[in-house]
Amino acid sequence: MREKQIGKSKKAKTIVWITAAVVLCSVIIIGSLLFFGVIHLNNPDPDDYPVRGVDLSSYQGTVDWDVLAAQNIRFAFIKATEGSSFVDPRFSDNWAAAARTGLRIGAYHFFSFESSGEKQAELFCGTVGVVDNMLPPVVDVEYYGRFRSEKDIDAAAIKKELRTLIDLLTAEYGMKPIIYASSAAYKTIVRNDFDDCDLWFRSVYTRVPKGVDWTFWQYSNRHVLKGYNGKERYIDMNVFAGTVEEFENYPAR
Repeated sequence: MREKQIGKSKKAKTIVWITAAVVLCSVIIIGSLLFFGVIHLNNPDPDDYPVRGVDLSSYQGTVDWDVLAAQNIRFAFIKATEGSSFVDPRFSDNWAAAARTGLRIGAYHFFSFESSGEKQAELFCGTVGVVDNMLPPVVDVEYYGRFRSEKDIDAAAIKKELRTLIDLLTAEYGMKPIIYASSAAYKTIVRNDFDDCDLWFRSVYTRVPKGVDWTFWQYSNRHVLKGYNGKERYIDMNVFAGTVEEFENYPAR
């Protein structure tokens, strides 16, 4: 009897170990497929969101814009500036080359919590020239570096400088800027105070939460496309909230 019990116990342990190994292998495989951009947690239905596009910076290196534009995308947001002094080293080349394709393009600015809105506007406006049918300028608002949460910033002061930047960009380009925001920045800085600006919302693991009124959605940061050769092999993917016709007439003037 005791030998039978020992045999059953060994068999049960074996099953447990095999099950654990299978689960662990499954997690590793799925995690690897997600990490390397083979599968994606978000994959918006193209029938619901027919207008897709990318955003990129110098991290994607030299871009062959004709090749990139031919991959079922309609727009590209290109990094131009950051704070009050940094200009993306590939912006000028990207802006000129992208403007020669059939894509609609827009430029984005990474908002600094450490510089005045006026100085940041001065840098962006001095860097980004107007091209035909361009998209509104974008202000990227997210936590960074030592600024990890609302506890690390003076929210009222940040909002004041952000409003200055938005007003100056509106005056310069004749279009209200789009605000790109991570979930944390949206909740603590953007929400309720900047509803006059369209929202480009980052949510790469889940769908955009209910109640968030977005115009662009960054749904993935792990796509791999052809046409660039930088140290960053991935490219961000986005969708527009409306139809092709609505996109062509965006923003309404």
